[in-house]
Amino acid sequence: SGYHRYFSHRSFKTSRVFQFLLAFFAMTSSQKGILWWAAHHRKHHRYSDTEDDVHSPTKSGFFWSHVGWIMSTQNDATEVEWVGDFNRFPELRWINRYFLIPPVLLAVTLFLAGGWGVFVWGFVLSTVMLWHGTFVINSLAHLFGRRRYQTTDTSRNSLLLALVTLGEGWHNNHHYYMASVRQGFFWWEIDITFYILRVLSWVRIVRDLRLPPPAILNPRQAVA
Repeated sequence: SGYHRYFSHRSFKTSRVFQFLLAFFAMTSSQKGILWWAAHHRKHHRYSDTEDDVHSPTKSGFFWSHVGWIMSTQNDATEVEWVGDFNRFPELRWINRYFLIPPVLLAVTLFLAGGWGVFVWGFVLSTVMLWHGTFVINSLAHLFGRRRYQTTDTSRNSLLLALVTLGEGWHNNHHYYMASVRQGFFWWEIDITFYILRVLSWVRIVRDLRLPPPAILNPRQAVA
């Protein structure tokens, strides 16, 4: 919810303190800076599945869309023009620049707490699994699944990917109405991230959760 639903799409609001905490803990996943990630994702939505899409499997192939794009040095720059709303916060600019601090602190803490075993299982393997869990949305969610809404890209919905990614697998829903904090639009579409955010809203840590309007949920919009 940090990298994606908040910083990329602003699908809910929160305090400046919790905003920074979201950025910090998201970046422990070793997926680079928060502004860097959000900028690339916003650009992906603008140009999804076109030649200007940074990770389209239909244009650049599976490997590039899955992991090649984030490993390539040609994508190292943070395109701040895409994230002017968050780039105005100095603490976010700082942590985006020093993006290795959160994962290194996590790795060192785990090692000191439990030695090599905790470091390998708690950081190395979990980070690799989280990477692939995130990147299957860029790759597989544009190749396999069902399409409820007619969009200009190849985004698809997948229950399996939604379970793996805590709700991100409802990708066709998301591309049709990206502002929604809830990506599983209907009650039977499991979206664990949304459930967590709903609980946080009850204790007022987050607020103003943006939901899909009734017109979006109209079954006449369905294409498959």
